Amino acid sequence: MFDTPEAQFAISAVREAAHLTRRVQQEMVTGALTKGDKSPVTVADYTAQAIVAKRLGDALPEARLVGEEDAGDLNATDEGRATLAQIRHFLSAAVPGVTNDEVCQWIDRGNAAAEGTFWTLDPVDGTKGFLRGEQYAVALALIENGQVKLGVLGCPELNATLATDIGGTGSLLIAVRGQGTYVTSLTGEGEWRKLTVSECEDVKDTRIFRSVETAHTNTGQLGQLSGAMGVEATPIPMDSQAKYAVLAAGGGEMLVRLLSHDRPDYREKIWDQAAGSIVVEEAGGRVTDLDGKPLDFSHGTSLTENRGVLATNGKVHQAAIEALRAIGA
Repeated sequence: MFDTPEAQFAISAVREAAHLTRRVQQEMVTGALTKGDKSPVTVADYTAQAIVAKRLGDALPEARLVGEEDAGDLNATDEGRATLAQIRHFLSAAVPGVTNDEVCQWIDRGNAAAEGTFWTLDPVDGTKGFLRGEQYAVALALIENGQVKLGVLGCPELNATLATDIGGTGSLLIAVRGQGTYVTSLTGEGEWRKLTVSECEDVKDTRIFRSVETAHTNTGQLGQLSGAMGVEATPIPMDSQAKYAVLAAGGGEMLVRLLSHDRPDYREKIWDQAAGSIVVEEAGGRVTDLDGKPLDFSHGTSLTENRGVLATNGKVHQAAIEALRAIGA
């Protein structure tokens, strides 16, 4: 069904990266993990970006990648070199004999300019979810002239029905502009199943996704928004672009990225939104900023022309926009 070289690469690369991140999590995240120690997610980030960049070079050698990481610090300090050794350890299972120089070269392939046609990658979206052993995602998207054309999400802790399944088979989603959104098992077993958003039209029944990590949004204003909309349904706590996957499958009706009081000028990074946005849109939903404007991916690595993000099943979108205006969000 997804037989273009771009789709085949994205499916294969995200599947491989998601399996590698899960292995990093299983080997490095333990009950003894000290509070605030982000080294496991750092290793997972670098490992996932390296393997995606390596596979991109093999499959589509002229393609450009805009990633979240660069290898600048990995050879600069003892701590960096120790991290590099861990990254190489995990990558060696996929690429036997890999060297430190190759690892750094692959990671730095993600330093391309965000213009024209390019891929963008969030190697581990949902740092805190990853460290808690909960939801995170590998998110890869193809952008052409400011519009997302293809997006793939690897969600290791959601099963193929998009239900939370910690340690289960995982799920892989792909959306291609004009062709819909589909899901299958992360293991590669089973058929692709088409996804559609919830049919809920009654605003009071809107299930709103809320980040478990409260630093990511204005939680007080989110409560005001729910009140202004008249929402009575219980919110759904979940980290990462896994929320977009569940929204696309009808497991909720709305997610919103409000602006924090301490960062009113913050603009979303393209890799945090590209794959998830097309997954929701191609499932029949709607994604805009807080003002109702389409997301514009044509201004480098940030969504500089957009304030925040609002994603819904489409049917409650206008009510959400009106409520956002009413509370001055």
